[in-house]
Amino acid sequence: MNILKGKITAIKANGTLSLVEIYVDNTPFKTIVVETPDTASYLTKGNIVKVIFKETEVIIGKGVEHAVSMQNKVIGKIITIENGELLSKLTINIGIDNIVSIITKNAVDELQLSVDEEITAMIKTNEIMLSE
Repeated sequence: MNILKGKITAIKANGTLSLVEIYVDNTPFKTIVVETPDTASYLTKGNIVKVIFKETEVIIGKGVEHAVSMQNKVIGKIITIENGELLSKLTINIGIDNIVSIITKNAVDELQLSVDEEITAMIKTNEIMLSE
């Protein structure tokens, strides 16, 4: 599990959902939670929270930037690649911390990923959880 600490900088609520923006150092992350500031006390601008997401939810992009709907895009450098028969584990330094991505070995081969290579790590807004 990837766990980063950040500060809530904006909250936009509608019905029972909130779009929450968190800055981890200078890197913005956005998530949708099924809570609002009225139902969850931790949803307060300025609060420090944990930004949590699974390794399997980190998508890797390389090369020419294409327009994609993912709002969480972080530039990083691959520091390790551990290849298995089917899956590969990538450790990526995003400046503020390291995150881990688990993708197929086929994807590593097709993208010709290598250590010290700069990539874009992407996480869907609905795959990020928050915790106090």
